[in-house]
Amino acid sequence: MFSDGRLCFGGDYNPEQWPASVWAEDVALMRQARVNLVTVGVFAWSRLEPAPGRYTFDWLDEVLDLLHAGGIRVALATPTASPPPWFSAAHPGALPVTADGVRLHHGSRDTYCAAAPAYRTAALRIAGALADRYAHHPALALWHVHNEYGTICHCEHTARAFRRWLADRHGDLAALNDAWVTSFWSQHYSDWAQISTPRATQYLANPGQLLDFRRFWSDTLLAAYREQRDLLHAANPAIPITTNYVLGDWVPVDHARWAAEVDLVAVDHYPSAVDIGAEEQTALVADLARGWARHGNRHRGTTGPTGRASAWLLMESAPNQIHTAGRMHTKEPGRMIRHSLAHVARGSHGAMFFQWRAPTGGAERFHSALVPHAGPDSRVFREATELGAALQQLTEVGGDVEATVAIAVHAPSGWALRHPGLPSQRLDHQQETAAAHRALWHAGHGCDIVLPGDPLDGYRLLVLPALYLVSDATAQWVREYVEGGGHLLATYLSAVADEHARVRLGGYPGALRDVLGVWVEEFHPLAEHDHVRLHGGGTGRIWAESLRLTGAQVIDAYDGGVLDGRPAITRHRTGAGTAWYVSTRPDDDTYRRLLDEVARSAGVTPVCPGAPAGVEAVRRRGDDASWLFLFNHTDSPQQVPARGTDLLTATPVDQVVQLTPGGVAVLREH
Repeated sequence: MFSDGRLCFGGDYNPEQWPASVWAEDVALMRQARVNLVTVGVFAWSRLEPAPGRYTFDWLDEVLDLLHAGGIRVALATPTASPPPWFSAAHPGALPVTADGVRLHHGSRDTYCAAAPAYRTAALRIAGALADRYAHHPALALWHVHNEYGTICHCEHTARAFRRWLADRHGDLAALNDAWVTSFWSQHYSDWAQISTPRATQYLANPGQLLDFRRFWSDTLLAAYREQRDLLHAANPAIPITTNYVLGDWVPVDHARWAAEVDLVAVDHYPSAVDIGAEEQTALVADLARGWARHGNRHRGTTGPTGRASAWLLMESAPNQIHTAGRMHTKEPGRMIRHSLAHVARGSHGAMFFQWRAPTGGAERFHSALVPHAGPDSRVFREATELGAALQQLTEVGGDVEATVAIAVHAPSGWALRHPGLPSQRLDHQQETAAAHRALWHAGHGCDIVLPGDPLDGYRLLVLPALYLVSDATAQWVREYVEGGGHLLATYLSAVADEHARVRLGGYPGALRDVLGVWVEEFHPLAEHDHVRLHGGGTGRIWAESLRLTGAQVIDAYDGGVLDGRPAITRHRTGAGTAWYVSTRPDDDTYRRLLDEVARSAGVTPVCPGAPAGVEAVRRRGDDASWLFLFNHTDSPQQVPARGTDLLTATPVDQVVQLTPGGVAVLREH
């Protein structure tokens, strides 16, 4: 197993960037900070294989032996995210090509095309050499394949692979033409050879082609991962294998589908907000990772798709920086610990960072590190040491995160809403997911992330945030849940199109009109700074609709303008359940009040009803124990009614937890 029973703590270690005289000091500092796992070799291909087939493993031998002697386990990476200069010089056809047809040059990371046979061969060769040498090294705890899969390409290798993938997916050209609606703009294909990648074109590209291209790259990158995984597994089946997920709407990876192929879901998270939004983003990403992890069937000793237990790890985060627009924001004291423990609260098997030691040069020379340029006599390293001690106190925490609200996410819906031909360029499944999660987070409700088709036993409320692509099977999944007594809240743009991004006729919300009891005949996209007023006192932005009732009742209506008096938020009884529809994006306070009302009407109560505003509560519940995590995100002391023992201080709590400004408590509850 990747874990020896302790929560993992450490990060990316790049000894190849330093003289050997530094390595012993690194191990000593790691032991001081209680580091127990480091990732080694992520970007070391040129040092490991300086020429084709010639390997220099002597330095890595020494590093792994030093780490093992220091009691530090290793996640050994295959360095295939950054091919060396000799590879690019020898195989220029394997360099990536942009949608504009421009071939990129060597000089950064990710300069490869994963569809190029030369790249795949070279990647397997270096992975095989590492497996042959280190598969049974006593320091090895985990294989870390590649780094942040997400690079796409439009070269001829890609075009040929894309055509093969399309033939496998659609079967014949008639089915493809039907799925892509190629009768529009005379795009009907009569030969597979006529199809290429969706390169830059005169105006709008075909939405079905763009959607399938994203799906193709998710499958192609997964195939590249599987090749390395299977080779490593054959060398030593006892060592688990993973790859680290990179997040962002640009990433063409369906992480949920990948979860079945890894032994451990590993995510890299770098918040972009510097205000409370960083804490909101941290909670959402942790819930996403836990949701993806439940779909793994390779997990050893964990529950599969039908259960709640899961294996996942925060593989990368920044110790003391938030990378926001145009600058690096320095995290306030204590924030690194709060962010790290917030991931642990939601199921992460620890907290890992990029990187261990800040480099003297290179493109990311100012990237955050546990040992900064100032050295170990620094606030950052002292906080890292404090975090290492805290994680050691939380080894007993287990069980599932307490949540009776589910939010459905769907990567293809997010991809489809990126097409430039939509009524607004502000339509975003990920942002709608974040808005719903944020509202529930501020209201104190625990959330799970689910995929369409997942079992919904135990969930009292299901939220569909702009779930744009809804197949007939997904529509039936929603219908059965509501008719069976579940509560549903769907936002605008849900169920508008089928799985091929073809708009469903008869009025929005397409496949769910009967469930929601509404019929939308016209949409009203709003400008960036525009809003619509609601009779209940709030406002809406981004989108509004001309809504007709077909069984639903009005909960709130538009106030003023062309939609004055028209329904904005509705509720409909369907079978034994209730379905709510929200035709605009309410302001944050209104959305929080609405989702709190919907949740409470479904029988959902906050995790910690007595927690004051600004205090986050997460409960983990096992068979015979429960643990309550409390995070004070305010700059004032806070009191929370609770009873138990604070594991971080070994202090009994009788009635009230006293939280210092920015403080954290983890209670084993009585």
